[in-house]
Amino acid sequence: MSSFLHQRTIHNPFSNAYPISPLSSSTSQRPISIFSPTGLIILLSLMVILGVFVPWSGMPQSMFSNSKKASSLSRWRDYSLAEAASFVAKNGTVIVCAVSQPYWPVLNNWLISITRQKHQEKVLVIAEDYATLYKINEKWPGHAVLVPPAPDSQTAHKFGSQGFFNFTSRRPRHLLQILELGYNVMYNDVDMVWLGDPFRYLEGNHDVYFTDDMAAVKPSNHSHDLPPPGKKGRTYICSCMVFLRPTDGAKLVMRKWIEELQVQPWSKAKKANDQPAFNWALNKTAGLVDLYLLPQTAFPTGGLYFKNQTWVQQTKGMHVIIHNNYITGFEKKIKRFRDYGLWLVDDHSLESPLGRL
Repeated sequence: MSSFLHQRTIHNPFSNAYPISPLSSSTSQRPISIFSPTGLIILLSLMVILGVFVPWSGMPQSMFSNSKKASSLSRWRDYSLAEAASFVAKNGTVIVCAVSQPYWPVLNNWLISITRQKHQEKVLVIAEDYATLYKINEKWPGHAVLVPPAPDSQTAHKFGSQGFFNFTSRRPRHLLQILELGYNVMYNDVDMVWLGDPFRYLEGNHDVYFTDDMAAVKPSNHSHDLPPPGKKGRTYICSCMVFLRPTDGAKLVMRKWIEELQVQPWSKAKKANDQPAFNWALNKTAGLVDLYLLPQTAFPTGGLYFKNQTWVQQTKGMHVIIHNNYITGFEKKIKRFRDYGLWLVDDHSLESPLGRL
């Protein structure tokens, strides 16, 4: 027996030089008592480790999360119009709107209609407050930019108010900047719904394309020239749906529009908006610029579409963009969209690039 024990050895994996007997092996594997000096030292060490390091274990994720969020906000705050236009432009064209936070639902309605025509990737939202800048880029990265300074636009400004004037008077500057970058640009107010593809109607290579805001019915084959001036000595062209090519003529109209807004500032006595200035700009540059009036059947003003149902039935299937104007008030616009089956947000919000807002 002693001979067997003497000959049977277990080799240490770290050294083949020293044989280990079964007796010495079993002794080395004897469990350590928690109350022994060694056990108490190990227990104390574990308590120190847990007490010092565990409270910090959750902090790196939180710190990185906050750092990532701050970095994202900084990125969009520094995002330039040139970067944004380059990102969204397709075939050299950008579709632009200008929006503040109260108008998010109307923006989403407009976007759903554009998505149905497969032009949403060209859209650039010019945010008129930082909440809009961050929200749009959170949901749809790269499709919103803020051109500072941001106006005070926390409330939905009523047509004719100074807030509304301040909001809309920035428009020609934005458009001129995009033209200077070399892009075609279509501007829309967001109280519009696309029923068709407007780009099919941009015939030829004119400088500026626009729509008439008069509700009087035109012949189906009406002229595409700038209409004659009305009673106020100027035309009544809508400044809410415009397409511009990056030509000297289009840039001239934008510069003139900016000048006219400076000549006719808002006051309590004269509650101006941007549209008269746009018309004066068109009228004063008409001989120098190639202008094109879009067909009324495709681009009717709200004063015609919502108030002349006979005409609507006669031109059914020909409407491309419907403008919900000739009515003031945010809630009233939404109600009228609903009444005419043009409010898409309730049932189709997931079709928007922004999803539910």
